[in-house]
Amino acid sequence: MPALPPSQLSDLGAAWYAVAMADLAYVKLSDAEVAARLKNLAGWGIENGKIAKLFRFKTYKDGVVFASAIGFVADNLNHHPDILIGYGKVSVSVHTHDVGGLSPYDFELARRIDAITQ
Repeated sequence: MPALPPSQLSDLGAAWYAVAMADLAYVKLSDAEVAARLKNLAGWGIENGKIAKLFRFKTYKDGVVFASAIGFVADNLNHHPDILIGYGKVSVSVHTHDVGGLSPYDFELARRIDAITQ
């Protein structure tokens, strides 16, 4: 699964990162809302109260580049996941500390992370 390097991410343009901020809020989602949103995110699941996904790569370097791209995307959203890099794999998990659970920001970040791999 190739990832775009940060230099190419900037080429995607500001519109790619734009999201109607009115659609995002730091509010805790109900279990039903979480379940509904997870249906739209292939490979993501709940682990220890966070949404999480394991991404696999052919090389360590590919994983490091992917993790760097996640950092770029996360900083643009000002919402930062936990990232664990291993050989050929990157584990990503996220939740919203301020609400004590999952918020729309977590799902928006997951969507943007998935878009990196497209």
